[in-house]
Amino acid sequence: MSRDLTASVLAEVEKSQVDPAVFVFLDFDTPLYIWSGVGDAVWDGHTWLGVGDLGTVSPAKETASTQAEGMTFQLSGIPSDLLYTALAENYQGAAAIMWLGFLTAGSIISDPVQIFAGRMDTMEISEQAETSTITVSAESRLADLLKTREWRYTHEDQQIDYPGDLGFEFVTALQDKEILWGPH
Repeated sequence: MSRDLTASVLAEVEKSQVDPAVFVFLDFDTPLYIWSGVGDAVWDGHTWLGVGDLGTVSPAKETASTQAEGMTFQLSGIPSDLLYTALAENYQGAAAIMWLGFLTAGSIISDPVQIFAGRMDTMEISEQAETSTITVSAESRLADLLKTREWRYTHEDQQIDYPGDLGFEFVTALQDKEILWGPH
């Protein structure tokens, strides 16, 4: 995350009373732009749907060590008939980004600060009689560093990334080959 805060953000943070606004982008097949206020807001070339008290996010964590911290985004009060859309969406691995902005006299200052960027991991749906709650968990991009990468120096693996490259064509033939060095 950037520590380069603009003058307008610094001015807002230094005020005795602030009016924060959280913006969340979830890159579903049909992208979702939501913000913590009521009504629609226009920022960054998009119209953000205001969810007010119906939306919550987990606290953004920052540690002194390099550690992958995730986030959860929850949207409640969703009519049950719209659950199909959430269930049918292809979301795993898609972007989840959150910004913290401030309102001044009801207007968004021009430069909210990105406080989280990651990838959507799991979605949990809690269904009640009239409405439902959807909770999306996202993991930090740092979590990718913990995943093992399975790649072998074989002709088949080389063809996955570089079709037609014959650089590893004879690797399997070398496996049990006896190579003699020096005079015999």
